[in-house]
Amino acid sequence: MASTARFDVVAIGNAIVDVLARADDALIESEKLVKGSMRLIDAEEATRLYAAMGPAVEMSGGSAANTLAGMAALGRNCGFIGQVAKDQLGQVFTHDLTSLGVAFDTPAQDGGAPTARCLILVTPDGQRTMNTFLGASQSLGHDSLDAALIADADILYLEGYLWNADASRAAMAEAIGLARAAGRRVAFTLSDTFVVAGHGEDFRRMMAAREIDILFANEAELLELAQESDFEAALAKVAAEVPLLVATRSEHGAVAVADGVRTEVGAEPIDTVVDTTGAGDLFAAGFLSGLAEGRAIVDCLTMGAVCACEIIAQVGPRAQTDLKAKVAARLG
Repeated sequence: MASTARFDVVAIGNAIVDVLARADDALIESEKLVKGSMRLIDAEEATRLYAAMGPAVEMSGGSAANTLAGMAALGRNCGFIGQVAKDQLGQVFTHDLTSLGVAFDTPAQDGGAPTARCLILVTPDGQRTMNTFLGASQSLGHDSLDAALIADADILYLEGYLWNADASRAAMAEAIGLARAAGRRVAFTLSDTFVVAGHGEDFRRMMAAREIDILFANEAELLELAQESDFEAALAKVAAEVPLLVATRSEHGAVAVADGVRTEVGAEPIDTVVDTTGAGDLFAAGFLSGLAEGRAIVDCLTMGAVCACEIIAQVGPRAQTDLKAKVAARLG
């Protein structure tokens, strides 16, 4: 039966503007940063680090918002719930997302913390080291939720990064209940190992309660969630707890386990890795778009791999190429 929902996916996530700058390994070392990781910083540190960065490019980001931007480029109907402030970066974020056709009507916050920003240092090997000031995004709470919007989407997609703040964590738990009441599926992306390290018990409880239908994780996040050191053991352990598990493994491709059936694809070939920012987000965009089209899991994985490949061949997390044409050329 065809879906009667207006949206393929409605996501709840951090509303962030990315500030990207090229950096050498010496800057990473002098700042005592862990290359390829993400850390949370306060307003003072954001100001100090920004001053230490080289020339930068500003573009809207946020993990779940990046996924929706990719899905919109693939022709899917999406909506977003996230909190910005009434400031210049808030206007930039709103414009960038809605201009793609994504529904975003969460009222901007007047007063309080400014719109969130992520300072991203991109080293010559394409690795991105992210320093995130959450600002207004972490104040997303009950009043930001749109119950009708959530009920009108086939899938509610939740960003793990938002699990760190009390208000947004409560709002996401409430959103799960709204989606369940409407008979919709819930997808969750773990976002980062530090998120899993801090809230793994919550996520394991949610899986046991069958509150998550689709789980996205990279290899490191999966190991942390399963509390295993071996990928295969972790995959088997977590797959037993969710109807659909999708695990990405960088250059080693991706694996999905759907109701016990395992499917794998390799990574798409690429000449040069320019910037890995948004690779996982765009993989999810391709995969979820495939699901929305009713494709087989192998095609969903392939669509995810194509989108991830396109995004790491450029700077920034929003596609600058025709994703729809790239997927069509790959799948025929």
